[in-house]
Amino acid sequence: MANLNLYLYMRGFQRGLVIVLVLAGAVFGAWEVRNRITHVHEIDARVAGELITVSSRVSGWVDEIVVEEGDGIAKDQVLVRVDGRESKLLVDELEAQMRSVASERARLNAERKLIDEQTKSRYETQLSKMSAAEASVSALEPQLELALSELERSKSLFEKRVIPKQKLDQARATARRIQGEHRMAVAELEESRSGIQEARAERERLNVLDGELEMLRHRESALLAKLEQQKLDLADRVIRSPIEGVVDKTFVEAGEFVTSGQRLLLIHDPRRIWIEANVKETQVRKLKIGQSVDIQVDAYPDQNFQGKLISIGNTTTGKFALLPNPNPSGNFTKITQRLPVRIGIRQNDRMLKPGMMVEIRIDVRKR
Repeated sequence: MANLNLYLYMRGFQRGLVIVLVLAGAVFGAWEVRNRITHVHEIDARVAGELITVSSRVSGWVDEIVVEEGDGIAKDQVLVRVDGRESKLLVDELEAQMRSVASERARLNAERKLIDEQTKSRYETQLSKMSAAEASVSALEPQLELALSELERSKSLFEKRVIPKQKLDQARATARRIQGEHRMAVAELEESRSGIQEARAERERLNVLDGELEMLRHRESALLAKLEQQKLDLADRVIRSPIEGVVDKTFVEAGEFVTSGQRLLLIHDPRRIWIEANVKETQVRKLKIGQSVDIQVDAYPDQNFQGKLISIGNTTTGKFALLPNPNPSGNFTKITQRLPVRIGIRQNDRMLKPGMMVEIRIDVRKR
């Protein structure tokens, strides 16, 4: 009798357990169905951030790595120093050449000013002399013409015995005197004209000096461009942080030779993070910017994080593959593609770090 009761009890317990399991399965199945209708669930999601590769713009020997992995850094903080002795010497050389050009320009300007003053004074003096000589010639020409006419008249009267020889001699002397004065005035006029030509020739030296000054200006511009370029090279040998953040990885050590473009460090701003996930193309129609997202971080299973959908990709992830499948054979297997989505999330005491795995549930009830 006792065995029968035990048997009946066990049968009843088994039936109850089955009923409980069936009900639990039904509830879980209903919840799962509802969850698939109201949410898009993805496990292929990660924390992402702006990882910045700090590279060298110049080649040279690394003098010092100022920071270490894990260090917090401020914007414009020095990260790496590259040997800049040779670059500094080139800067000093170019600055010396600039000073030499400036001295030469000052000398030429002084010489030009002196020549300008001297030739200008001489030119004006010759112009005055020429004006006076022209006035003398102009005044003597009618006198000379009158004296020659009087001489001819006196010769005619002397031949007719009208005037004595003394009058003829006086007329001849007067004509000779005026002729002499006229020749002297003409000579002075020619001399002043020659002086003006010489003064003009001397002033042509100003054009030569202007040409030399223009060449110096071009040379100075070229040197200035080289100097600025060399100063930039020298400044690039002190590599600074473009952001405030942390040092994730260092790739070189002090004493190594680095080339232009070689990566030196990897840094990121821990305050600027987001979630990246790849959603099936069949579920994209349910998504809309601004939908709320439940986030479960594998590193913190006991904490729940909230975010919002901020962007939906325009190209499937397959298009970014290094070896895309062109399907030349004609054989085709249809594979559901995925589109990247970005989910905004607030940083919580720097708990979230780029690369961490997360699971997301996007609430698609908001349409």
